[in-house]
Amino acid sequence: MTIVLRSFLLATTAVPGVLSAQIAPDIETDSDPADARTFVVTGTRSADPLPADRIGSSVTVLDETILERRQVRQVSDVLRDVPGIAVSHVPGQTQIRIRGAEANHTLVLIDGIEVSDPFVGEFDFSGLIADEAARIEVLRGQQSAIYGSDAIGGVIQYITLTGREAPGISGRIEAGSFGTVNAAARLAGVAGTVDYALSATLNSTDGTPDARNGTRDLANDTGALSLKSTWSPSEAFRLTGVARYSRGEVETNDSDNDPSSPTFGYQIDTPGSEVESEAFYGLLRAELGLLDGRWTHALTGQFVDTSRNGFDAGMRDFGNKGQRLKGSYETTFRFDTSGLQHRLTGALDVKRDRFRNTDPSGFAFSGERGIDNLGLVAQYDALIGDNASFGASIRRDDNDRFADTTTYRLQASYRFDTGTRLRAAAGSGVKNPTFYELFGYSDGRYIGNPDLKPERSEGWEVGVEQDVADGAATLGVTYFESDLESEIFTTYPAPTFIATSANRDTMSTQNGVEAFAQMRGGKAWSVNASYTYLNAREDGVREIRRPEHMGSVAVDWRAPAEAGGVTLVARYNGETGDNAFTDPSFIPVRVRLDDYVLVNLNADVRLNDHVDLFGRIENLANEDYEDVFSFETPGRSVFIGARARF
Repeated sequence: MTIVLRSFLLATTAVPGVLSAQIAPDIETDSDPADARTFVVTGTRSADPLPADRIGSSVTVLDETILERRQVRQVSDVLRDVPGIAVSHVPGQTQIRIRGAEANHTLVLIDGIEVSDPFVGEFDFSGLIADEAARIEVLRGQQSAIYGSDAIGGVIQYITLTGREAPGISGRIEAGSFGTVNAAARLAGVAGTVDYALSATLNSTDGTPDARNGTRDLANDTGALSLKSTWSPSEAFRLTGVARYSRGEVETNDSDNDPSSPTFGYQIDTPGSEVESEAFYGLLRAELGLLDGRWTHALTGQFVDTSRNGFDAGMRDFGNKGQRLKGSYETTFRFDTSGLQHRLTGALDVKRDRFRNTDPSGFAFSGERGIDNLGLVAQYDALIGDNASFGASIRRDDNDRFADTTTYRLQASYRFDTGTRLRAAAGSGVKNPTFYELFGYSDGRYIGNPDLKPERSEGWEVGVEQDVADGAATLGVTYFESDLESEIFTTYPAPTFIATSANRDTMSTQNGVEAFAQMRGGKAWSVNASYTYLNAREDGVREIRRPEHMGSVAVDWRAPAEAGGVTLVARYNGETGDNAFTDPSFIPVRVRLDDYVLVNLNADVRLNDHVDLFGRIENLANEDYEDVFSFETPGRSVFIGARARF
């Protein structure tokens, strides 16, 4: 069966002319898709969202309908459907890589808040459970010119819907394999000049073994609570607040560090090992419009406070804390001339990151260290008639630890009356070293390098899209290239051969093709397919955990009058390499991870206007696969549940 599924998926996604997903379709079936238009907020520092079909960069939008019909619980799962994204899932640390960049080269936002852990420099997607009403925007390519450090591969923003966008009371509850219970609840609405949305998510599971040939089930309890509210006393002023809390308790295993053991370097059952993480996020944004809304101002303050602690047999054996404070001012002036809509935007970002190693061993420095950064942004966007657009951005970052940096971004798009759209984008990116890379310490295994310098990237892309049969189908393809210099890697210098970080003096390269097709058959059927070819090389060698071939197909059928439906999703992850530390010298050995196909079958039925029943089978073919060397993954699982809306 697995061979048949692989053949079907590759045949569907690799057809010449089936091209790279720029906009995942809005699959609502009660409106004409040709009249629908998707706007994104992630691709600009302007207060105005941009039409997705007028942006030169590659952007994918996964709306609340997609998340619901694909029964998304882990947000990282649906990101496999986005071209260019590779997912590496292990308990307590799920990584996302965009277009061959590193996991910490992706800027992650939740409701406008930069949520990467200040200590480790990236966001753990294993703790992000899908809310009842949310959408995801994925902007690919270098975006440091508008966001600063981290946005080398791209930007992912998870957006919870406001009380005006999705009012009412809703909730879901489900249970299934591995002792899993997943729940979400939402209370949202509008009261005069205030809208509000309070949401909560919980995922609890007894788990499965993650060690190859292991028997210890790893329990995982993850939850989040979020409040988003806006006060709009007039058309000219708006005040928005966001507060979010998340917590996770994840049982983990360690690798075997006994050189005389036959499983040396493999994950093994490690009773008593556990990681607890906690994070607080907050944002307050005030927006003021002058000159009948043509001149807008926005002042934003946000914070992130994270902590992570590891336990062995109930005793804390490692820990760290991180804090980020950021303030921003943005102003946009709009004016029209001879069919051109101009937007001039300026932005100022002031950011302070603080980090502290709380390792109880006493080997690591436990005092606080920090980095301050000042960023200045200038951005120009033009909408030319109904078909063309152009944008340019430049940013200057003044950093108190690293050399000052200037980054840029250019993009353009043009749509012909034949339904053909041409687009292009180019830009540069920067990623500052993380605290762990600079000062991290693990006794006898790793020592940080305080002399590291930032990684720098430059890249470009060109794409074409074609509407077919009056918009019933859309095809698109994108070619991209990127060069990364001063890449940070792990080296093992003599005479101790203890691992440390260093900058490469050679260039790392990434290039490839992203393709997509989206098709509708009336109001009942929709088919969405994507395919990515990636050629990522570090120092001339293929990069680990980056498949050359990835693809996804989602087929959705809806019953008349929205009485229910069935969705089949197949996701292909090609063969890739990884590093195995199975040599007693601790020098990594390159190993191969086989390709695999994951198939999910989802169904739902509407009982009445308020209650739905649903169920799904994940990993239908019971595929045995690994995203990371010797980390086992769950087999086939079944879940059933109910959803209510009022």
